[in-house]
Amino acid sequence: MRPRPFSRRALLSGGALGLASVALSGCASEPTGPATPSAAPDPDAALLRELIAEKTSVIALYGQARAPGDELRPFVERHETHLAELRRRLTGGTAAPSSPAAAASPTPGGSPGEVSLSRLRDTERRSAAERPRQMAAVSPSLAQLIASIGACEAVHVSALSRLM
Repeated sequence: MRPRPFSRRALLSGGALGLASVALSGCASEPTGPATPSAAPDPDAALLRELIAEKTSVIALYGQARAPGDELRPFVERHETHLAELRRRLTGGTAAPSSPAAAASPTPGGSPGEVSLSRLRDTERRSAAERPRQMAAVSPSLAQLIASIGACEAVHVSALSRLM
């Protein structure tokens, strides 16, 4: 009798858990040694600002979504957790934009008052696909966090598909 192959859902869930455990183990360590000022812009800080703006926009998008009950609340909570960690890592900078509504306004497509589950899924898919490129030029600890966020977004794509 052949063993049953893993489903895509099981692989994504397992991958997300594995990446989350790696990210959490790396979150506790602080850099050793003194920080040296440099003239070059910090790629971590620049990406953190970009990710903070993106997460703020996604949270606002979820706030405009059409969904029965509180089905989307766990999705929002995970994005809020990501946002809090990104803000914690950004030192000496401002997390602009501060208004979720302002961050969501440039997002194209859809009616301004309601956002479909399909649009949320597509947004999550684009975000998850962007994460490998973003990890290329940042510190290992930030790359771990970005990988974990990307894995979570990939699971969101699958979960949103089931809600549709």
